[in-house]
Amino acid sequence: MKELSTKTTHASGKAIKHDWFVLDASGRILGDVATKAAHILRGKHKANFSPHLDLGDYVVIVNAEKVKVSGKKLTDKIYWSHSGFVGNIKGVPFQEMLAKQPERVLELAIKGMIKNHVLGRAQLKKLKVYAGGEHPHAAHKPQPLSF
Repeated sequence: MKELSTKTTHASGKAIKHDWFVLDASGRILGDVATKAAHILRGKHKANFSPHLDLGDYVVIVNAEKVKVSGKKLTDKIYWSHSGFVGNIKGVPFQEMLAKQPERVLELAIKGMIKNHVLGRAQLKKLKVYAGGEHPHAAHKPQPLSF
Protein backbone atom coordinates (compact mmCIF):
# COMPACT_ATOMS: atom_id res chain seq x y z
CA MET A 1 0.00 0.00 0.00
CA LYS A 2 1.28 3.47 -0.93
CA GLU A 3 1.92 5.89 1.93
CA LEU A 4 0.10 9.21 1.86
CA SER A 5 2.16 12.36 2.02
CA THR A 6 1.01 14.69 4.78
CA LYS A 7 3.47 17.49 4.23
CA THR A 8 2.44 20.71 5.91
CA THR A 9 4.11 23.93 4.91
CA HIS A 10 4.70 26.78 7.32
CA ALA A 11 5.53 30.33 6.40
CA SER A 12 9.01 31.41 7.36
CA GLY A 13 10.10 34.91 8.24
CA LYS A 14 12.39 35.13 5.21
CA ALA A 15 9.77 34.42 2.55
CA ILE A 16 7.19 36.97 3.70
CA LYS A 17 6.08 39.46 1.04
CA HIS A 18 3.94 42.43 2.07
CA ASP A 19 1.60 43.87 -0.57
CA TRP A 20 -0.13 47.26 -0.49
CA PHE A 21 -3.90 47.80 -0.66
CA VAL A 22 -6.06 50.94 -0.86
CA LEU A 23 -9.45 50.98 0.82
CA ASP A 24 -11.89 53.83 0.09
CA ALA A 25 -14.01 54.55 3.19
CA SER A 26 -16.39 57.10 1.64
CA GLY A 27 -19.99 56.16 2.33
CA ARG A 28 -19.00 52.92 4.13
CA ILE A 29 -19.95 51.87 7.64
CA LEU A 30 -17.12 52.35 10.16
CA GLY A 31 -17.24 48.75 11.42
CA ASP A 32 -17.18 47.26 7.92
CA VAL A 33 -14.11 49.28 6.94
CA ALA A 34 -12.34 48.45 10.22
CA THR A 35 -13.11 44.72 9.92
CA LYS A 36 -11.81 44.52 6.36
CA ALA A 37 -8.65 46.46 7.25
CA ALA A 38 -7.94 44.35 10.36
CA HIS A 39 -8.40 41.17 8.31
CA ILE A 40 -5.81 42.32 5.76
CA LEU A 41 -3.40 43.67 8.42
CA ARG A 42 -3.39 40.33 10.26
CA GLY A 43 -2.80 38.39 7.03
CA LYS A 44 -5.86 36.18 7.40
CA HIS A 45 -6.63 36.51 3.70
CA LYS A 46 -3.50 34.53 2.82
CA ALA A 47 -3.45 30.75 2.44
CA ASN A 48 -0.31 30.40 4.58
CA PHE A 49 -1.67 32.40 7.56
CA SER A 50 0.18 31.74 10.80
CA PRO A 51 -0.97 33.48 13.98
CA HIS A 52 2.59 33.82 15.31
CA LEU A 53 4.00 35.62 12.23
CA ASP A 54 3.35 39.06 10.77
CA LEU A 55 2.11 38.01 7.32
CA GLY A 56 -0.24 40.96 6.89
CA ASP A 57 -0.15 43.53 4.15
CA TYR A 58 -0.08 47.32 4.19
CA VAL A 59 -3.49 49.02 4.15
CA VAL A 60 -3.99 52.61 3.03
CA ILE A 61 -7.42 54.01 3.91
CA VAL A 62 -8.55 57.18 2.13
CA ASN A 63 -11.61 59.41 2.67
CA ALA A 64 -11.77 58.68 6.40
CA GLU A 65 -13.79 61.85 6.93
CA LYS A 66 -16.67 60.39 4.86
CA VAL A 67 -17.15 57.24 6.96
CA LYS A 68 -20.65 56.57 8.30
CA VAL A 69 -22.04 54.92 11.42
CA SER A 70 -25.35 53.19 12.00
CA GLY A 71 -27.96 53.92 14.65
CA LYS A 72 -27.49 56.80 17.09
CA LYS A 73 -23.70 56.45 17.32
CA LEU A 74 -23.24 59.81 15.61
CA THR A 75 -24.66 61.57 18.66
CA ASP A 76 -24.26 59.01 21.48
CA LYS A 77 -20.80 57.46 20.97
CA ILE A 78 -18.09 58.98 23.18
CA TYR A 79 -14.33 58.34 23.11
CA TRP A 80 -13.05 58.28 26.72
CA SER A 81 -9.50 58.93 27.85
CA HIS A 82 -8.03 58.97 31.35
CA SER A 83 -4.70 60.42 32.43
CA GLY A 84 -4.40 58.19 35.49
CA PHE A 85 -4.96 61.02 37.96
CA VAL A 86 -8.12 61.26 40.04
CA GLY A 87 -10.91 63.07 38.20
CA ASN A 88 -9.03 63.41 34.91
CA ILE A 89 -11.38 61.52 32.62
CA LYS A 90 -12.27 63.25 29.39
CA GLY A 91 -14.83 62.36 26.77
CA VAL A 92 -14.94 63.44 23.14
CA PRO A 93 -18.19 62.86 21.20
CA PHE A 94 -17.98 60.96 17.90
CA GLN A 95 -19.12 63.95 15.83
CA GLU A 96 -16.39 66.16 17.27
CA MET A 97 -13.72 63.48 16.81
CA LEU A 98 -14.83 62.92 13.20
CA ALA A 99 -14.67 66.66 12.51
CA LYS A 100 -11.25 67.22 14.13
CA GLN A 101 -9.41 63.89 13.69
CA PRO A 102 -11.18 61.58 11.20
CA GLU A 103 -8.06 59.40 10.89
CA ARG A 104 -8.10 58.69 14.63
CA VAL A 105 -11.67 57.32 14.47
CA LEU A 106 -10.62 54.56 12.07
CA GLU A 107 -7.31 53.92 13.82
CA LEU A 108 -9.06 53.34 17.16
CA ALA A 109 -11.68 51.05 15.60
CA ILE A 110 -9.00 48.91 13.92
CA LYS A 111 -6.76 48.94 17.00
CA GLY A 112 -9.59 47.39 18.99
CA MET A 113 -9.72 44.47 16.55
CA ILE A 114 -6.01 43.60 16.69
CA LYS A 115 -4.21 41.86 19.55
CA ASN A 116 -2.37 44.04 22.06
CA HIS A 117 1.17 42.65 22.00
CA VAL A 118 4.37 42.99 20.00
CA LEU A 119 2.91 41.35 16.89
CA GLY A 120 -0.21 43.52 17.01
CA ARG A 121 1.83 46.71 17.28
CA ALA A 122 3.91 45.65 14.28
CA GLN A 123 0.72 45.02 12.30
CA LEU A 124 -0.72 48.41 13.22
CA LYS A 125 2.39 50.14 11.87
CA LYS A 126 1.30 48.97 8.41
CA LEU A 127 -1.93 50.96 8.63
CA LYS A 128 -1.99 54.36 6.90
CA VAL A 129 -5.17 56.46 7.23
CA TYR A 130 -5.86 59.73 5.41
CA ALA A 131 -8.84 62.09 5.74
CA GLY A 132 -8.93 63.08 2.07
CA GLY A 133 -8.80 61.14 -1.17
CA GLU A 134 -5.05 61.56 -1.76
CA HIS A 135 -2.20 59.51 -0.29
CA PRO A 136 1.60 59.62 -0.76
CA HIS A 137 2.01 55.86 -1.34
CA ALA A 138 1.51 55.73 -5.11
CA ALA A 139 5.10 54.51 -5.59
CA HIS A 140 4.16 51.19 -3.92
CA LYS A 141 1.42 50.64 -6.53
CA PRO A 142 -1.35 49.73 -4.05
CA GLN A 143 -4.20 47.59 -5.33
CA PRO A 144 -7.77 48.74 -4.68
CA LEU A 145 -9.80 46.63 -2.23
CA SER A 146 -13.47 45.97 -2.83
CA PHE A 147 -16.14 44.98 -0.34
